[in-house]
Amino acid sequence: MQDCIFCKIAKHELPATILYEDDQVIAFNDIDPKAPHHLLVIPKRHITTLNDLEEGDEALVGRLQVTAAKLAKQLGFAEAGYRVVMNCNEDGGQTVWHIHMHVLAGRSLNWPPG
Repeated sequence: MQDCIFCKIAKHELPATILYEDDQVIAFNDIDPKAPHHLLVIPKRHITTLNDLEEGDEALVGRLQVTAAKLAKQLGFAEAGYRVVMNCNEDGGQTVWHIHMHVLAGRSLNWPPG
């Protein structure tokens, strides 16, 4: 998708504080953090919503989770705890139309989130 902000970040066309990158995923700090640690883990391939995942995408989604866990350890908040969230569509809270995993940590996170 041409105008997708996350595609542009993945292609290094827009600046971001990149925390991790490999051939399939990229992770960076959220520009509007909701916790002391708030990073996003995204696939480099554009997938609009979770509803657009297909058979064969299981490994890619798993890679997002493994990357989140790896970063939690590297950034020092794995033991204290963190939350991982993926929103889908408007009622689910999705505001950027490219799937992404929020990783939030550094404070007590209430449940339900609201």
